Amino acid sequence: MQIELTEFSDGRWPWWIAGPALGMLVVGFFLVSNQPLGASGAYAETAKVLTGRKDAVSWRVWYLIGIPVGGFLGITLVGNGFDARTGYEPLVEAWNSNWIVGAVVLVGATVMGYGARMAGGCTSGHGICGTAQRSPASLAATGTFMAVAIATTFLLGLAGVK
Repeated sequence: MQIELTEFSDGRWPWWIAGPALGMLVVGFFLVSNQPLGASGAYAETAKVLTGRKDAVSWRVWYLIGIPVGGFLGITLVGNGFDARTGYEPLVEAWNSNWIVGAVVLVGATVMGYGARMAGGCTSGHGICGTAQRSPASLAATGTFMAVAIATTFLLGLAGVK
């Protein structure tokens, strides 16, 4: 099997490489450490370390720090004219204010973090790590996320939203 370089020309890995690679990383990590590899768990463990709790798993602090540092190093080392953006440009255009968008993002992130904590993990944590562990709660949560996403997409399509 030969992979054409055009598959990587937009800077993203094809799903058929990235998906199995992520799956093998998650399952391999769980087999080696007997712990799930998740960002919201790393955030919670970082909070435990910062508050001095004795039951904190300190290596997760480095994992959490490594997410933005690794992303920054990746875009810096690639050096192919990466255009830094936030992804919130349409909101800034619509509301004409970085402050309003910043406040909305902060409130949204807080609510999302609270929801992830109440649900025992975030959507990707349940969908990737939890299902890899065959967790009934994660299977139910992932099924619910997917069903709601499909229903929402269907309803928005009926309403004419593209």
